[in-house]
Amino acid sequence: MAEDPLERIARQEREKQQNGGLRTTLYILICIAVALGAVLGYMLYQRNGLVKQLEGEKAELAAQMSELQSDFNSLSSDYENINHQLDTSREQVALLIEKLNKTQATNRAKIRQYEKELGTLRTIMKSYIVQIDSLNTLNKRLTADARAARAEAEESRRANEQLSQQVEDLSSQVSAGKILRARNISLTAYSSSDKVTDRHSRARYMVTNLTLVENAIADRGPVTVYVRVKDPEGILLINNESADFTVDGETLQASASRTVDYEGSEIDLTIYVKDTGEYVKGIYSVEVYTDKAILGKADCMLR
Repeated sequence: MAEDPLERIARQEREKQQNGGLRTTLYILICIAVALGAVLGYMLYQRNGLVKQLEGEKAELAAQMSELQSDFNSLSSDYENINHQLDTSREQVALLIEKLNKTQATNRAKIRQYEKELGTLRTIMKSYIVQIDSLNTLNKRLTADARAARAEAEESRRANEQLSQQVEDLSSQVSAGKILRARNISLTAYSSSDKVTDRHSRARYMVTNLTLVENAIADRGPVTVYVRVKDPEGILLINNESADFTVDGETLQASASRTVDYEGSEIDLTIYVKDTGEYVKGIYSVEVYTDKAILGKADCMLR
């Protein structure tokens, strides 16, 4: 049966409308896909740019650390205690560089932490420079003062009044000179096999070594040397054998002590600090005393 012309026209119109709707939907989907692709591409571009920026910041931080390490390596002094502190700071810089090299540039929290540690080490280095300059200036002034004093003493021998003043000054110097002094003070950690170690996990006890210097005018007889060893938190290491002592009217507790018979000659001393518990990472310090005065200090760093 032949299709009615009117119905055929109506059917063709419906097919055109349907085909037009499909094309419109297809165009919309294509536009959405293109937009999503552009957004995704922009996000990837932004991410790659951020990663490059963070890698650049890490490289800059590494360069600053290397520069600081070079500055520390070029810094030196004529003073044993400062040189020991410099060695400790050099180890800290090397450890910081090692940690930075093992850290991803995208770990922003760690990178910021290392920046702060770098700033602290820079401040420490500046303080070393100030100390060294101050001590050098003081040493020059004292040398000049000593030279002038010797010239004055030579002239003063010709006058009884000046000679009396010299004798009085000499008496004061002798009193101060009778106080014992020490040199080569050091603090070292040892393992259970009695070997030197810088690892906190292997450390079992601490040893303080020092030398009582020769002093012809010091009092002869028994002398007790006390050591006070503190952990990185400043807590005194003690055991069942720890004892109290008094210096300059102040009562202190010692980590350990040793008594020797001093006859005016140089004496090497070794004092052990044992059975004080486990050791942690950080810088341990020791203060050495007699009942007359403090003899000196030293540090020991455990990794």
